[in-house]
Amino acid sequence: MTSKKRWQDWVLLLGGIWLFVAPWALGTSSDAGSSWNAWILGVLVTATAWWALTRPADKWNAWLQALYGVWLFVAAWLLGFTGLAAAAWNAWAVGVGVAGLAAWVIAEQASTPAMQAGSMEDHQMGDHQMDDHHLAQGSH
Repeated sequence: MTSKKRWQDWVLLLGGIWLFVAPWALGTSSDAGSSWNAWILGVLVTATAWWALTRPADKWNAWLQALYGVWLFVAAWLLGFTGLAAAAWNAWAVGVGVAGLAAWVIAEQASTPAMQAGSMEDHQMGDHQMDDHHLAQGSH
């Protein structure tokens, strides 16, 4: 995959940090379900974004982020905190953001030219095979 860092990973890193501090910032830390969800997902989103920044060629981090985003979006219903507006709307908004950014990265990875880490070796092997062919014909 691409070896450059993506701006989406920096936004995801900030989103993960926000998720972690959101229960205190929004005054919802007294609700255990929404708070623990935000704290755990905040750590996971932050760690996965950091992984993406330090190993941009790995593609699994974007798939994990997409999974986290979907979980965040449905968590308010599954964990029963839809009545806590600040926590629910935060989970929905951040979930859509995380899933959307992850989908963007996945789409970018899918459209990256075939000349990538693994296929570079194949290309070089093809060059060697061509050289061997020329040597066998005596034209090298």
